[in-house]
Amino acid sequence: MKKSVLFGLAGMLLVSASANAISISGQAGEEYTNLAVGIGTESSGLALSGNWMHSDDDGDTAGLGLGVNIPLGPFMATVGGKGLWTNPQDSDEGYAAAVGGGLQWKIGQNFNLFGEYYYSPDSLSSGIESYEEANAGARLNILRPLSIEAGYRYLTLTGKDGAPDNTIADGPYVGVSASF
Repeated sequence: MKKSVLFGLAGMLLVSASANAISISGQAGEEYTNLAVGIGTESSGLALSGNWMHSDDDGDTAGLGLGVNIPLGPFMATVGGKGLWTNPQDSDEGYAAAVGGGLQWKIGQNFNLFGEYYYSPDSLSSGIESYEEANAGARLNILRPLSIEAGYRYLTLTGKDGAPDNTIADGPYVGVSASF
């Protein structure tokens, strides 16, 4: 029973992924960098994403996300979750399971605005008290497949048992992405 459910979910993801674009992106802020990859993140249906974020002063996070994109007129809403590995500079290495989502607003053929938010409480994390991530910005498609973007990203790992907080990202960024 469990194997058939897992194979069914894997099959749905592969069918969804075969019809959707693959995107690769990188963003750089003053004190952090983020590298990401996604499958199906720009179209309706299942979306798979992964990223690695690094701050020289506060540590690293890496995540794998699964979401459902729902078209709402000119908007695309995403509801989903992320499994995360956390490695804060001042706390123990651990994990977090965050839930959240986002909203994209396509304005014209080549421009869109976006925002997202994910949160993991203490009960869904280890090594940290909580995980909180927010991101908002604008993306301009220069020449398919290349896009540029600018935005603001905030990611904090709240320390557990008296450990200090680690803010991996808190500031503006610029980035570039390619979709195939």
